[in-house]
Amino acid sequence: MADDFDLVVLGGGPGGYVAAIRASQLKLKVALVERVHLGGVCLNWGCIPTKALLRSAEVYQEMLHAEEYGLTSVKLDFDLNKIIARSREVAARLASGVKTLLRKNKVTVISGEGRLTDSRQVIVKASDGTEHTLKAKDVIVATGARARQLPTAPADGKRIWTYHHALKPPMMPKRLLVIGSGAIGMEFASFYADFGADVTIVEHAPQILPLEDAEVSAYVAKAFQKRGIRILTKSTLHQLSSDDEGVTADIVGAGGQTLQERFSHAIVAIGVVANVEDIGLEKLGVKLERGFIATDGFGRTNVKNVWAIGDVAGAPCLAHKASHQGVIAAEAIAGIEHARPLDIHNIPGCTYARPQVASVGLTEEKARQQGFQIKVGNFPFIANGKAIAQGSTDGFVKTIFDSETGALLGAHMVGAEVTEMIQGYTVARTLETTEAEIMESIFPHPTLSEAMHESVLAAYGRALHY
Repeated sequence: MADDFDLVVLGGGPGGYVAAIRASQLKLKVALVERVHLGGVCLNWGCIPTKALLRSAEVYQEMLHAEEYGLTSVKLDFDLNKIIARSREVAARLASGVKTLLRKNKVTVISGEGRLTDSRQVIVKASDGTEHTLKAKDVIVATGARARQLPTAPADGKRIWTYHHALKPPMMPKRLLVIGSGAIGMEFASFYADFGADVTIVEHAPQILPLEDAEVSAYVAKAFQKRGIRILTKSTLHQLSSDDEGVTADIVGAGGQTLQERFSHAIVAIGVVANVEDIGLEKLGVKLERGFIATDGFGRTNVKNVWAIGDVAGAPCLAHKASHQGVIAAEAIAGIEHARPLDIHNIPGCTYARPQVASVGLTEEKARQQGFQIKVGNFPFIANGKAIAQGSTDGFVKTIFDSETGALLGAHMVGAEVTEMIQGYTVARTLETTEAEIMESIFPHPTLSEAMHESVLAAYGRALHY
């Protein structure tokens, strides 16, 4: 016998569980199928535990500089096992919260591996081998993604790590190679450097944080190098091998020369691979593009009644994008008339390293490439009262406007707490705000957010405090 539902969601990550909750709020009968952990990679092995680790590093660094604030410091040390234990406790607490939310919203949670047998039927295989058939009017695929591996040197958890291993290291690396300088690579490089590891970053692109504005990237590179982190851009990992003592890396540098170096450990942070295998997509003829499920702005695939959201549906692979897509898809399935498609250009990106990086919209280079005549404002935190008071004057806020219409094309921030502030610009872009509305808005004093206001003023030659 099959159980009948209005919607079956495959995957309980930040896209899947949010889609299930929203659909249930809209009076749909919903089942959620999850094979491992509710909360997905984000809550269990990604966003949340990494932020817990980075918070420990931040507190540690602040304590090391306590005398700058008039405080008497004592001999300071850290316990890596306790740092990791705290991060795991935080992750477990939030994952438990997801379970409670689903129960509260009357979502049926089924543990097992789900597979589409047609566009309206899912077979769930439990850990004991039994199978359960679910009938559904619609199915959302939210199976996420996994770390991309080096084909010649797969991660072993001992000397070669993915983000999964780096969250529970068996030891503190002495000399760490980080391959890739996206958000994941930069965050782990920052964390381990803060606790004394000798860190080298290898990036194939001309700049670290390749998707960020060039000015922001250059600033972060200098900040990292000041901390003793070595950065090799325009460089390629030619070969990586490991033994019981460490890893050997052959790195082809920007000038074509090959460096062979030894490291104690390596973190591979070169992107993700969508979890599209063994879930019935081939049989149904679901279209893939570059290994990810192709969708429209509402999450529809080319197969009627089959939807896809989150990492499995392609870049940017961000938890908040997945959650927003989940709401959009659920509302579209429920027939909500005001449902709006995803605008990929209004998705903020955040990197929680030291310093933090946050952005939304176009970089200056992309704005020029797209033919816009632009106005650019830049305001440094060293001219911000709150930043001076709290001793966090590194960084700046950069805003880019269309000089003809006043539209906010992009915003880019580097410095303390900028990941908390970027949402102001995201809301502005969503509301299609011009420079005039932002200028006329009152920003509280003293706050770091005043730098956002001043950056907008600076774009039009009206900065008041710089």
